[in-house]
Amino acid sequence: MNGVIVIDKPEGFTSFDVVAVVRKLSGQKKIGHTGTLDPMATGVLPLLLGNAAKAQSILPDSDKEYVAKLKFGTTSDTLDITGTITSNMESNVKREELSSVLENFRGKQMQLPPMYSAIRQNGVRLYDLARQGIEVEREKREITIYELELLNFLEEDQEAEIRALCSKGTYIRSLISDIGEVLGCGAVMTALRRTKACSFCIDEAISIDEIRKLSAEEIQNRLVNVENIFSTYPILVISDAQTIRFSNGGSLDIDRTKLKNKEITNDIYRVKSIQGEFLGLGAIDEENRVIKMFKLFNQK
Repeated sequence: MNGVIVIDKPEGFTSFDVVAVVRKLSGQKKIGHTGTLDPMATGVLPLLLGNAAKAQSILPDSDKEYVAKLKFGTTSDTLDITGTITSNMESNVKREELSSVLENFRGKQMQLPPMYSAIRQNGVRLYDLARQGIEVEREKREITIYELELLNFLEEDQEAEIRALCSKGTYIRSLISDIGEVLGCGAVMTALRRTKACSFCIDEAISIDEIRKLSAEEIQNRLVNVENIFSTYPILVISDAQTIRFSNGGSLDIDRTKLKNKEITNDIYRVKSIQGEFLGLGAIDEENRVIKMFKLFNQK
């Protein structure tokens, strides 16, 4: 069983919980996932079954979309409502004021990752340190918020709902905390739903309850080709002879492919046979004018 299945992760499940459920139902032991979601978060979680699991370590940077709820006037140590509340204060944020502040958070910016995160520092996960009451210096990282939209705002309750389309590595909890800090009242995330990841949308996802009703054969029929994850890379179609060579790990002469006399636009290409089979990824070596096998996904 090889391919990708997109799960709508339920609240209260870890990403590994979801993997365990699908492993039992599908009978496929080799399963990876494309990015951890916190237990309180729901939404798009692509799982990589069988041969597709080889993609886990080479996932391309892809934009993600989230819908999040937040409450002003409250802060916590985890920056979300599941943590220990660190402050409660009166807030009186107005819609116009909030809309104006959101404008300042669109585009490229530097963001400080939260202590409660899976980032490693000196080989230790930050959340492991945080659980010991240890806070360490963290470096801000560049992120991009492409779109930031106010979906709903209940002024009387001081609660809002936002949608964010952002680059990989963006922490929505930190974004919300920063918004609250600018407004001078603090803010905490109360719900998070990932609606897009690795080119997959929430409409393509299947719930845990739904997948539990499927047989292993029906799960097989729901799988999509791992090639979809690499849709940002351009396609290179090669000949039958080159397919054999590439599938055996051999490099290809660029000037004997369709890239001859063409501008090389990417470092990585999706390599496909004339018959349309996705063979794997090829890495461009312009100095030696060859395409090296980077990762194989075909079954031959």
